[in-house]
Amino acid sequence: MPALSVAVAIDQRPQRRKRSRRLTIDADGYASIATRVPTPNFDARPAPTDISLVVVHGISLPPGEFGGDGVERLFTNRLDPAAHPYFATIAGLRVSAHFLIRRDGHLIQFVPCARRAWHAGESTWRGRARCNDFSIGIELEGTDDVPYTPSQYAMLGRVVRALRRRYAIDDVVGHSDIAPGRKTDPGPAFDWPRFRRSLTPAR
Repeated sequence: MPALSVAVAIDQRPQRRKRSRRLTIDADGYASIATRVPTPNFDARPAPTDISLVVVHGISLPPGEFGGDGVERLFTNRLDPAAHPYFATIAGLRVSAHFLIRRDGHLIQFVPCARRAWHAGESTWRGRARCNDFSIGIELEGTDDVPYTPSQYAMLGRVVRALRRRYAIDDVVGHSDIAPGRKTDPGPAFDWPRFRRSLTPAR
């Protein structure tokens, strides 16, 4: 009987919250918890290399559909133009981003941060053109008019905090900010105040 009492007492003790594994960026620019999906769509950053900008994008393939492998296929040049009518219009593109954050918060990395991903296109920020040269591109699985998920905001906050520890990040902007009139993502569905709150880690 005493042993049973001890067991009950142990079971009733408050459970500690399980801490998430710390996300870090290594010297080559790889995130410690990301699933790596290599792509040939990257090149060297021009010298001198400075990484000072994070660009937030929104993407879904086919448009408005979540959960498929269309984005990974696009970024690795494996998109089947016959799989969906929209794919035939973009299958020839050679594009990439450093990261993709899925709806459930899963983090995928295509390009090491030390290298230049092809995500921004024709772009300018604070009078400086060619944002790919000095930025990190983070794609969120979503659309301009569908709310992004709590898991995505949490992971985005973790990634940006880790990037700030590794690089001198001055600004975090949307694709629409660096290519106004040409791009609209991450769109009005992206909650910037909520994102900014995610930059303060929970205690």
